[in-house]
Amino acid sequence: MMRKLVLPTALALCQLVSPAQAQSAAMNQGQMDRLDRDRNGSVDRSEYQAFMTLAFAGLDKNKDGSLRSDEVAQALNAQQFAATDTNGDGKLSQSEFLNRVMADFQAADRSGDGSLQ
Repeated sequence: MMRKLVLPTALALCQLVSPAQAQSAAMNQGQMDRLDRDRNGSVDRSEYQAFMTLAFAGLDKNKDGSLRSDEVAQALNAQQFAATDTNGDGKLSQSEFLNRVMADFQAADRSGDGSLQ
């Protein structure tokens, strides 16, 4: 699922969110560097969650605490949005968004060490 949702989301968010806000060949070194805050060559769970939390805030253009499909159209397609909207209310709460991306992070952490390289 990481490759289907999280990495494309992270890549899109790297473009949408400034570096101050902000394990795959699809992620180039510059994008990896934006997430790797401690510069150890990997993105750990806390770095990824911090980035995604800030990205959520940056995407929430109307500052209502939720994301509507038009606010995330560049990062999520309709199917991804619907899968993330677990309560089906037509918007993503921060909790829904983070639950999905962090579950995908965990699934992508093949070594189980809490980081992606």
